[in-house]
Amino acid sequence: MSRTSDPSASAADQLKENAQQVTQNLRSIGSTARDAASEKFNDLKQQANAYYDQGRQSAEEWEQGLEQYVQEKPIQSLLIAAGVGLVLGMLWKRS
Repeated sequence: MSRTSDPSASAADQLKENAQQVTQNLRSIGSTARDAASEKFNDLKQQANAYYDQGRQSAEEWEQGLEQYVQEKPIQSLLIAAGVGLVLGMLWKRS
């Protein structure tokens, strides 16, 4: 009796072929998901770098403004710093 005429062998071959197709489909889906996740990660990384650069630039501008203020009004700046130090000291002493 030949293998091709055996209905159980034919069903087993069909099942094996279906399993291989499912495996290939799962690999393809996994690859697509990996690519999408990688692309999203790169987008988020670029966005985070942009936010970091903006924050750094804002901090530098604030620092330059503060330096300019201190140079223009040194006594007032000194009094403000002393006041802030006094308040922080009082708060620290309480805790």
